[in-house]
Amino acid sequence: MDSILQKLRNLDAYPKINDDFFSRTLSGGIITLASSLLILLLFFSELRLYLHTVTESKLLVDASRGETLHINFDVTFPAIRCSLLSLDTMDISGEQHFDIRHDIVKKRIDAHGNVIEAKKDGIGAPKIDNPLQRHGGRLEHNEKYCGSCFGAEMSDDDCCNSCDEVRDAYRKKGWALTNADMIDQCKREGFIQKIKDEDGEGCNIEGSLEVNKVAGNFHFVSGKSFHQSNIHVQDLLAFQTDSYNISHKINRLAFGDYFPGKLNPLDGVQWRQETPNGMYQYFIKVVPTLYTNIRGRTIRSNQYSVTEHFKSSELGHSQLLPGVFFFYDLSPIKVTLKEEHVPFLHFMTHICAIVGGIFTVAGLIDSFVYHGQRAMKKKMEIGKFG
Repeated sequence: MDSILQKLRNLDAYPKINDDFFSRTLSGGIITLASSLLILLLFFSELRLYLHTVTESKLLVDASRGETLHINFDVTFPAIRCSLLSLDTMDISGEQHFDIRHDIVKKRIDAHGNVIEAKKDGIGAPKIDNPLQRHGGRLEHNEKYCGSCFGAEMSDDDCCNSCDEVRDAYRKKGWALTNADMIDQCKREGFIQKIKDEDGEGCNIEGSLEVNKVAGNFHFVSGKSFHQSNIHVQDLLAFQTDSYNISHKINRLAFGDYFPGKLNPLDGVQWRQETPNGMYQYFIKVVPTLYTNIRGRTIRSNQYSVTEHFKSSELGHSQLLPGVFFFYDLSPIKVTLKEEHVPFLHFMTHICAIVGGIFTVAGLIDSFVYHGQRAMKKKMEIGKFG
């Protein structure tokens, strides 16, 4: 048993030195204090890094299918009135939506940007006792109302019971609404007067879109859009002018939900129009992003990059549709972001490296200073007795 214990003593890598052989110096005390403070400083630095999370990112091929793209927007047009501003979407699959109204809020603003009125899009028809029927007569007692589409009916059973329904019927026919003051529904809803009352105002439009996860675009234009002879045109021609001011400010544009660290490069971007007419285009590359926080909660969202271009009608684009267009395309690469803590063993490894490294370096410095002091002391003694 004693031989085993003796062998263990021989393995001691930290042999003990008798206190009588220690020589403590002032320089050694200063170096010890400085190294201890440095160890303490680096320890708290490593502790702070350990307690905070780090985000690891990876790039993967996006293999998702059948998903939709959620777009949140908030855009201000200081020179386009709300009654004429419309939002359209279309994508490469052929799906088109004109004058989108659901999940949209329009705010009338004055020349100073102050909100005059805020409500969900849509004018709404007041109740009229005897509105004009499709057959030309007025609504009689117990008769169900069926308004005329003024020649734009697709079948004999079609009814247009509001000004918007008449405009939709005209758009499907490829007609422009040039005689709104002659349309009974528009007249009783005060549609014409509403547009005139908003003269000189601007509009803030905000809301969200749910579109197919394919390349496409959404755009803001003045009036309802429709196709006529393969040309993209607008209705309400009686209210259109020779020039359009499409100055705008993008308060917010996001593809998907927010997650920590997400930046939307178009937030707060403002552009003022200087030329009479034109189309302002944003070309956006959408990058699918999967974010997982430290608690395991996953957020499916998107990041994007963007380039801008203004196409002026003065350059020969005679069929140019004035408006603000956002063309988006999807990246085939998906980014995964995951919050993680530094492993505890890594933290302990760093602490041991700090303590051992600083004490080793401090020991070398102390040894160098000590031997220097001894050499100087010997020289002084030799000079004194020499």
